[in-house]
Amino acid sequence: MNAMNAANAEGLVEVVLPGKVEPEGLRIRQGAVPAAGPGQVVIRMEATGVSFAEQQMRRGRYYDQPPFPFVPGYDLVGTVLATGEGVEPGLAGTRVAALVKVGGWASHVLVDAADVVPVPDGIGAAEAETLVVNGITAWQMLHRKARVRAGHTVVVHGANGGVGSVLVQLAQAAGARVIGTASERHHDALRERGVAPVDYRAADVAARIRELAPQGVDAVFDHIGGRGIVDSWRLLAPGGTLVSYGSASTRDDEGSKQWPVLKLLGRVWLWNALPGRRRAYFFNVWAGRALAKNRFRARLRSDLTQVFAALQRGEVTAQIAAQLPLTRIADALRLAESGTVAGKVVLNP
Repeated sequence: MNAMNAANAEGLVEVVLPGKVEPEGLRIRQGAVPAAGPGQVVIRMEATGVSFAEQQMRRGRYYDQPPFPFVPGYDLVGTVLATGEGVEPGLAGTRVAALVKVGGWASHVLVDAADVVPVPDGIGAAEAETLVVNGITAWQMLHRKARVRAGHTVVVHGANGGVGSVLVQLAQAAGARVIGTASERHHDALRERGVAPVDYRAADVAARIRELAPQGVDAVFDHIGGRGIVDSWRLLAPGGTLVSYGSASTRDDEGSKQWPVLKLLGRVWLWNALPGRRRAYFFNVWAGRALAKNRFRARLRSDLTQVFAALQRGEVTAQIAAQLPLTRIADALRLAESGTVAGKVVLNP
């Protein structure tokens, strides 16, 4: 009861996306802190962030976004402020992470208790935030889809980005050699990490990668989509795996938001029907949730716990590009979309 009174005294602050707007068109809304219903918790947000998904959402380009207006925010880290009926009361006061798809850009967020993952002691909120959606995505693509092992050579497109930078580190921790595409200003930082950099703006990126791996590569992680996905497929050695996880190249396009994804799925289906032992996947972090919610939750909890353990071992570093208050969302979004920063732009209450 005291926790709920405290919550109500604080008041809710959230960011609303009213429609297809420039970053300055996002609105700040204030209201009452939500009450935890049965099976739910109220999380006092300590860190959320800007993912590529929200960049697509503000353009109306994310393939299954809700109708406008809504509160974006793909994931968050915070402290459990209040617990609903049927929830272990001891959860109150603990730091947790949650993957929510929308709703994270708020000072207080209502989440099903079964969807929260404990954040180990010693990991800060902003550090943990950089690894929620990015860490789960990277871990599952690397270990559940491509099954990358020691001795493999992998290509990570956008190796300096939110997901890409985590993929690079997890692949290296698994003993793989990494070739990473990025703009030239990030090449020195990639070389310091032991990555072979390739300029993604070069005339023939695929040819440059082939020079580094003449026999082909064991895995390609591609968030770009579009026409370049064919080059990614052709880079694979026999037995290799392509994991496509977005269509960044169509972010600013007009027309159907579903079409780029459907086209990718069609290509993946076709490639998997071909002989030659190469595999292709279109990765969606939400796949399987509707059919088997408990299995989905268990896998997500297990994988994020592994990512946090990798952070504690020093195999992964939390790349915080910048930290800004939630009320400066326009600046945060512009920075994330500029392509000039490495890692994740984090929002604090």
